[in-house]
Amino acid sequence: MLELDLQNASSATDLPSEAQLRRWCELALRQRTADSEMTIRLVDEAEGRELNHTWRHKDYATNVLSFPADVPDELLDIPLLGDLVICVPVVEREAREQGKTNEAHWAHLVIHGCLHLLGYDHIDDDEAEEMEALERELLAELGHPDPYAADEE
Repeated sequence: MLELDLQNASSATDLPSEAQLRRWCELALRQRTADSEMTIRLVDEAEGRELNHTWRHKDYATNVLSFPADVPDELLDIPLLGDLVICVPVVEREAREQGKTNEAHWAHLVIHGCLHLLGYDHIDDDEAEEMEALERELLAELGHPDPYAADEE
């Protein structure tokens, strides 16, 4: 079971529903048999930029930031997975620039962020191939196209 805390700190109005966000998270997390608690915080560019600068030392807003919970089990008796921070204007801009629907891009980034919370990464080529293959598979289940197809042309 997934307990999702949704925080909307964005001024945007055309956002995915909580049900959509939950569906995408549950799809990405289905390999995890334990219960999960996580937060998704939707932000505007100023907060996205500040968080990216503070945690990644990059002075721009990025689409999604993942903050895996790093608390020893003996200290916390809840199945805390972590937090996702999604910068709404960046997601919308990227969808337009990449010729994707907002829904497909949102689904991709939520799934991508959840996989990071599970420990997947894309730092080296082998890890990237594994993570991207799983993203493609999950998005295909939702009826969305390969999010990396344009990168390979």
